[in-house]
Amino acid sequence: MAESKLKDIKSPGALRSMTMSQLQELCQEIRRELIDVVSANGGHLASNLGVVELTVALHRVFSSPRDSFVFDVGHQAYVHKLLTGRAEVFSTLRTEGGISGFPKPAESPHDSFIEGHCGAALSAAIGLARAKQLKGDMSKVVVVLGDGSFTNGMTYEAVNNIDHSLKNLIVVLNDNSMSISKSVGSVARYLFRLRTNSGYSKLKTAVEGALNSVPLVGKPLTRCLAAAKSLARRAIYDGVLFEELGFRYVGPVDGHDLPELVGLFSELNKSSGPMLVHVITSKGKGFQLAEENPGAYHGVGSFDIEKGNPDIAESDCFSNVFGRLLASLADRDGSICAITAAMKYGTGLNFFAHSHRERFFDVGIAEEHAVTFAAGLSKGGMRPVLSVYSTFLQRSFDQLYHDILLNRADLLLAVDRAGLVGSDGETHQGLMDVAMLTAIGGFTVVSPCNYGELRFWTEKLMQTRGQRAIRYPRGAEDPELAAFQPSGNPTDLIPRPGASALLVTYGRELAQVLRAARELDGQGISCDVMKLNVIWPLREEDITAALGYKLVFFAEEGVRSGGIGEHFVSRLYQQGYSGLCGIAAAGSAAVPQSELEPAMRFCGIDSSSIAERVREIAEQKNKA
Repeated sequence: MAESKLKDIKSPGALRSMTMSQLQELCQEIRRELIDVVSANGGHLASNLGVVELTVALHRVFSSPRDSFVFDVGHQAYVHKLLTGRAEVFSTLRTEGGISGFPKPAESPHDSFIEGHCGAALSAAIGLARAKQLKGDMSKVVVVLGDGSFTNGMTYEAVNNIDHSLKNLIVVLNDNSMSISKSVGSVARYLFRLRTNSGYSKLKTAVEGALNSVPLVGKPLTRCLAAAKSLARRAIYDGVLFEELGFRYVGPVDGHDLPELVGLFSELNKSSGPMLVHVITSKGKGFQLAEENPGAYHGVGSFDIEKGNPDIAESDCFSNVFGRLLASLADRDGSICAITAAMKYGTGLNFFAHSHRERFFDVGIAEEHAVTFAAGLSKGGMRPVLSVYSTFLQRSFDQLYHDILLNRADLLLAVDRAGLVGSDGETHQGLMDVAMLTAIGGFTVVSPCNYGELRFWTEKLMQTRGQRAIRYPRGAEDPELAAFQPSGNPTDLIPRPGASALLVTYGRELAQVLRAARELDGQGISCDVMKLNVIWPLREEDITAALGYKLVFFAEEGVRSGGIGEHFVSRLYQQGYSGLCGIAAAGSAAVPQSELEPAMRFCGIDSSSIAERVREIAEQKNKA
């Protein structure tokens, strides 16, 4: 393949006319494209570098979209996108108006399902497989699971619904010993045992060598015995787990041996399932920096290919400020425990893990378990802190209510990536945590606007007990907000002379509100700004203070329905407020991918949108 072929691939059917040598060259071209685009746009690099040969082999054998592909998690589908007619627009990956970093049926018929959260794909794949059977469709459903998927309870709920009638289901276990942080737990140890047992490899080499030395019949015998390999594997590896779960188990196989993968999938395509193919891959394959440190190249911002990922050494972000502080607090309090769900580095808990290993718990991708586990730690006399991304906290709504609130467990929730997260788009926006926590009730929720407030309120919350949450955004503090010193007050008022309007907000949205206030001031509308530090429960004195204004406008970086703004305005009217009100918030958590400022404009919570809305409300008042 002397010249580029990737941009010429309009559908995966093109792979079937290519020689094995051409396919292997294509794999190298795909890796170059992945590195070039992700280094420019950010995204999930290491996981996609690891599945190049696997994805090429699958698309060489199976016929998408007739055969359905489902990915768990969807961030490992970049190669799938390149092979399904999106190579020409791949440079727009994760940009505003560009292609998504996750499978998206609205984007392509080759994407069967949106998968942004780990653990859901097998359930979806079983549903697709059953639907095909009910319609008499004989095509296959291929689901690619990361080994981290088997740390998520929903996967086992799906497995419990697998039986031998699912003849059209093929599960590929992409085993790279990683989830986001390194895979942990008994399932990870089981897979490690399968990967590292030398018995099968030695037997295979010895038998093949002996047979191939026999004239005439040696090689045919080798081919005939291939069908018996799975029996030898199971006998030597003790790989009965997957068989007991209902699968016909095949593997482990080398996930970078393209000819072997193509041959294996070609045979399985003729067979009936349900089958589980255990594939061993290397995360970051083909890019030395990612191979050496795959965790650091899991999800990255843009970076210089030669210099590497600058985020590896990043200290200037909310996550790391929190992580360092918690480790320091644990130096003085031996009851503090830290919990994460496969996000040790993403949440900054690597600092805690390093200094207090025995009190650090990475439970894998199992947020529901993490919350109830924390409740158990609390009942046992420890002081648990669970650090979790807002988007993943959504998965544990029932546990927060039933196991934390009703049991009156002591828990500090550190809600990371709270608010808009940018290029990861709809599946990862952190816009629902506030509405969840207010609906559950009982939680005290704090939202600092900068590092200083994060440190102050974390220490203050750790001096109390009960159900508490502190939420903070992705990335670094806003330079304008960095100047604010913690007052220690639940609420701060930033007054302006002669103000008749009140802007209310919290967290980093304060920066947008302050800019809006300056813009409105220049137009003759003077606004005081009320900054909530403790955002829930609402305080009666704050409601009473707001009653004195003719116009009250609330802006928040969260969903409107169930948000603090709705509660605040409702309480105003309950107190007999006769002025005008408005709310700026996200209408839905499904905010498309973009940089932060465009995302804020989309939600109507940027400074210009806020100023315009307040001006419109003020004009209505004047007309009245």
